[in-house]
Amino acid sequence: MDDWADVVAIAAGWRRTLGLRRDGAVLVAGRAREGACAVEGWSEIIGLSCGDWHSVGLRADGTAVAAGANLRGQCQVGGWTKVTGIAAGYLYTVGVTSDGRVLTAGDVPAAADGVWVEGRGGRSRRELPHCRLTMDGRVLAAGANYDGQCEVGGWRGIVAVAAGSRHTLGLRSDGTVRATGCNDHGQCDVDGWDEVALA
Repeated sequence: MDDWADVVAIAAGWRRTLGLRRDGAVLVAGRAREGACAVEGWSEIIGLSCGDWHSVGLRADGTAVAAGANLRGQCQVGGWTKVTGIAAGYLYTVGVTSDGRVLTAGDVPAAADGVWVEGRGGRSRRELPHCRLTMDGRVLAAGANYDGQCEVGGWRGIVAVAAGSRHTLGLRSDGTVRATGCNDHGQCDVDGWDEVALA
């Protein structure tokens, strides 16, 4: 990854990493077999997300692009417009529009109303944690909770969420970070983090 420079955001998927450059180009490293690394032609990208089998990008004009295995139609985002946020899960893609609509593609799990969705892969579909960030800064979670990764009911003032397969993170508006779930490898040790900003 020696040529990775001017990177302003990253996304991690199953066996691959995407990087978003300041100029809107996308970098990729990892396994290319399923097509999820076929992002070289993407441009004017302002947001990225990785599912297990596919990658999605949000363009500056509010449209979306996707690459990878389209097993359940999760890459069918070509007609999306006015998108302000995008997230890729195991076999699905979710987008949020500027007028508050939620767009979906693929095998989407049921979830409550919110403005942002984050889902990451686990060992099976039922083990995926799914999170939503509400307009008033609360986080809603559904899915497997065997490590406490869905115990986000008391979180407030959250502006972004990220869900791993066994832990969940929330970024507060004051730049601090909350974490819950499995901490076997110190992945929830974020108590000293502050002044964290969205890319």
